Amino acid sequence: MNLQELMEEQASLRDVPAVAAGFSAAGARTTATHGSVAVTAESCFRVASLTKVFTSAALVRTLRDKGVPLGTPVVELLPGLAPDWRADESLTVEQILGQVSGLRESVDAATVRALGDGDDGLLEAARLVVRAGNEREPGRRWSYYNGNYFLAGSVLAALSGTTYESALKGNVLAPWGLARTGFETPAASVTGWDATTELPLLAYPRTRRPSGGLWSSVSDLLTACEGLLADRALLEEIRRPRTGSGDPMAYGLGWALGPSGQMYLNGRLPGYRAAIVLIPDRDYVSVALANEESALPALARLLSDMQQPLTGDDIAKAVNDFAA
Repeated sequence: MNLQELMEEQASLRDVPAVAAGFSAAGARTTATHGSVAVTAESCFRVASLTKVFTSAALVRTLRDKGVPLGTPVVELLPGLAPDWRADESLTVEQILGQVSGLRESVDAATVRALGDGDDGLLEAARLVVRAGNEREPGRRWSYYNGNYFLAGSVLAALSGTTYESALKGNVLAPWGLARTGFETPAASVTGWDATTELPLLAYPRTRRPSGGLWSSVSDLLTACEGLLADRALLEEIRRPRTGSGDPMAYGLGWALGPSGQMYLNGRLPGYRAAIVLIPDRDYVSVALANEESALPALARLLSDMQQPLTGDDIAKAVNDFAA
């Protein structure tokens, strides 16, 4: 496949200032860029909910390393929340990572932002989540809720004896050599746009970081997924479906699951769109990043076209419609 040609065939990408994409097949990489703003595979974009891939991997690895089962109740790992715990006490780490917690989705972005940027802010966000209780029994139905990942980030921090950010760096970012992935705005950052308007760079609340705060690049995202592919035990745990036949989609731990074993996700923040597809059985990953709010359908089409010769599936609608 010629990635550059596939990008140029996407008419809806022609007015996007900057697009960077790439794929890795059995470790062999191809990358390409497009647009009026000069970028490379090393340029950093906000990747929004693709952050959940990193949070999930770091927490599953940490649990494994410490011999803690995924089925451990969250309240046992966050005992400081016990006095305010109104959620189902059987709620497990596996269920929050798999978005099948059944938690009442009442904690919004503004409420979490108001908690500030101190080291204790994330745990306080988690406290608000569990104080709201459950809407339904854990495990019964999938529903996408960032509050699940406020809890996941808090568990990761608690198990690691440090902040969420330090735990993420120590467990996946540093071991995988992801020098361009992090929460601080990098020197090689790409400005976001909404149509003809350049958007100001807004700070991302520290209390929301486990669900969507990272900057990253095409090269680092490919490296991260190659790291997942190299750790088959971790990958198999993450890709195992936690949803049932009555759920609106198939979902593992931080990843949506496609019809032929694909794992996929998209990310959306003002001025940025991101999408990723991983096919473990083909040792394949592809990623596309853009600095334009309207670009997601085209990124989804690009990634679908790239993987279709391998699977025969058109997954553009699924990648675009995912509720990140």
